[in-house]
Amino acid sequence: MTTVQSPPAPPTATRPRVVARTGLFAVLAANAAVVAYFFAQAGFASNALIVIGRLAGLYGALVMAFQLVLVARLPWLDRRIGMDRLTSWHRWTGFALLWTLLAHAVFISFGYADGAGVGPVTELVDLAETTEGVLRAIVALGLILVVGAVSARYARRRLAYETWHFIHLYTYVAVVLAFTHQVAVGTTFTSSSAAKTYWYAVWAVALGALVLGRLVLPLWRNTRHRFRVSAVVPESDNVVSVHVTGKDLDKLPARAGQFFLWRFLTADRWWQANPFSLSAAPDGRTLRLTVKAAGAGSAALRHVKVGTRVFAEGPYGAFTALHRTRPQSLLIAGGVGVTPIRALLEDIEGHAIVVYRVAGERDAVLYDELRDLAVAKGAELHLVTGPPVPDKLAPRELARLVPDIAERDVFLCGPPPMMKAVLGSLGELGVPKRQIHFERFSLAG
Repeated sequence: MTTVQSPPAPPTATRPRVVARTGLFAVLAANAAVVAYFFAQAGFASNALIVIGRLAGLYGALVMAFQLVLVARLPWLDRRIGMDRLTSWHRWTGFALLWTLLAHAVFISFGYADGAGVGPVTELVDLAETTEGVLRAIVALGLILVVGAVSARYARRRLAYETWHFIHLYTYVAVVLAFTHQVAVGTTFTSSSAAKTYWYAVWAVALGALVLGRLVLPLWRNTRHRFRVSAVVPESDNVVSVHVTGKDLDKLPARAGQFFLWRFLTADRWWQANPFSLSAAPDGRTLRLTVKAAGAGSAALRHVKVGTRVFAEGPYGAFTALHRTRPQSLLIAGGVGVTPIRALLEDIEGHAIVVYRVAGERDAVLYDELRDLAVAKGAELHLVTGPPVPDKLAPRELARLVPDIAERDVFLCGPPPMMKAVLGSLGELGVPKRQIHFERFSLAG
């Protein structure tokens, strides 16, 4: 058979992730400066504790608005940064929000208590009874404390995603309560119509981004494309491929390596959204996902009937060829993590080496497709089998399989322990971080 090798792709001149990240934090920094300007323009209280408390409240609210943008799932940001990193930033800014709002409550209470000659708790109760909006602020802080508690790693690991998500939705109640408190009694806004107009604009953009990304775009795309199951193909005893068709799929901006949040609209599963990667490059006619049974939801996909309606949110993810920096690539897959790797191999240009790590040959899902694609594209394919110990992808073994590994982009997908080990090996082999691409599936509230 004659092999056809794709021409090498030129290195990317700019790194999309760096551009998006820089732009995002530059916007945050610019708004922080504007907030400081309006705060100073309103004048300072004689009590330093009150000054610190007011500024902490303003910056806490700004962080809250920034959090909404991080989880808005805006396509431009998601394709360049990735939902996993945006979710991680959302989590850490959540703890920043918690501490700034706690600081706001503590400093304000102690500051006013000092002037009134009473205790901080007494002063806080008095403010709640006599000052408009303070009781709303206390309720908002309580809700944020609850959400923060269930978002801690210990609690999060013990809660079902649906339970955590339901509790997390109370954050939006806290947003409304905190915002109305600020514009009603915040000195910065009561003393300046320009500051109040600016604050309304900030929150309009943040909430507008959330509504657009989380509600309008998914509804519009599903109404437009009308996704349905067209085939269900067992790949092995515990792996199944589901083919989804629809209308005008050539206009769906999906790329190899991305994933969707899939809801199969059956009587017992319509409320569950699961993130599954595309296991074949989008061809404008069908979308394919390949799933290993890891729970009741994924196991039930084997029994989904042809014609079942599907509600698909996405495409999401930055695990695509958009982020390439080198003409040649190394694709490393572990287990069912082969699904986005298989799609990438179909889409990627330039010489590629594929390393597929499984316990045994019978676990090598989609291996025949990988082999055929490798032959057609002139790529190298290595099937690495055996138990986890000894590590078959340790630095010495990887260097033997891919001598020029430091000169390639590396795309990695597999179980978390394997990914952690491989990332360590890549670091020891001197592969620059900018050339390493991976993504962890993670849902955010």
